[in-house]
Amino acid sequence: MSTAAAHSSHRRRQIGVQLERYGLVIGLLVLVAFFGAVRPDTFLSWGNISGMLGSQAILAIVALALIIPLTANDFDMSIASVLALASVIVAVLNAQMGVPLGLAIAAALAMGLVVGIINGFLITYFRIHSLIVTIGTGTFATGVAVWFSGAQTISGVDFALMQYVIVQRIFGIPIVFYYAVLLALIIWYVFEHTAIGRRVLFVGRGREVARLSGINTDRVRWGALIASSLLGAIAGILYCGTQGAADPSSGTSFQLPAFAAAFLGSTAIIPGRFNAWGTLIAVYFLVVGITGLIFMGMSSYVQSMFYGGALLVAVVLSQLVRGRAEQQF
Repeated sequence: MSTAAAHSSHRRRQIGVQLERYGLVIGLLVLVAFFGAVRPDTFLSWGNISGMLGSQAILAIVALALIIPLTANDFDMSIASVLALASVIVAVLNAQMGVPLGLAIAAALAMGLVVGIINGFLITYFRIHSLIVTIGTGTFATGVAVWFSGAQTISGVDFALMQYVIVQRIFGIPIVFYYAVLLALIIWYVFEHTAIGRRVLFVGRGREVARLSGINTDRVRWGALIASSLLGAIAGILYCGTQGAADPSSGTSFQLPAFAAAFLGSTAIIPGRFNAWGTLIAVYFLVVGITGLIFMGMSSYVQSMFYGGALLVAVVLSQLVRGRAEQQF
């Protein structure tokens, strides 16, 4: 092959790599342009844009939490239930029992820590698949949330929580959106620039190889599950702040889209790896798609169809991209 032909081939490969990395970003921009052209007065209004950014920040936090155990090749199916239980704990303790907001939040965080510890213990000590364990603990947590709340929505939470979640705004966007961006920045930094993040990546790529390399794989997996559960509890506290109330069934609406965003995000920015920025972009890609379809007159059931289809497509694409990345690795 001549030098010119080799250079041309290399350039095409580089363009292909960049398109793969930023394809989801391009797709997001295309969706915004399309729905903006179809519904310019409503979709492109600043109220709608700031509303999408703020209202879906909780979903972004849940999706970002999920990628921590997913990177270690574990699933956390309990995170949505932890979210619901954390919001119920805050609401019941604060609104019904008169417990100070700070103590109610501490109790919710302690619950998240306990669930993470239990998940990690059962998975690593008894060698039970994470999918089975976290489905079990999640179902149990849902039952506790229903029991503790009396199967009712609990309102009357201290307004101070809402003040630090949605009332305060920067550039017209609720501050909770910036919490999600900050979390993405922290997760990105940990995975890219710390030894802990590298260990999680190695464990996810091959536990036996990581163990033979001297990494305590059980400790890494346990830590990832604890981090996920704690972040799920934080998401629940923030969700309570967005609503000023808690609904014990609220967590179910986050599970499917969060996994869809996590897998879809693994096809972008750093293809073949679960990554924070890809996940954040994927969340708003899905949100823009749902919002735009609703603005075009689609019924509300389109949300389930869109998220379900997105999850299937995302899993297929992530497997293809990951397989190619492993071959190159």
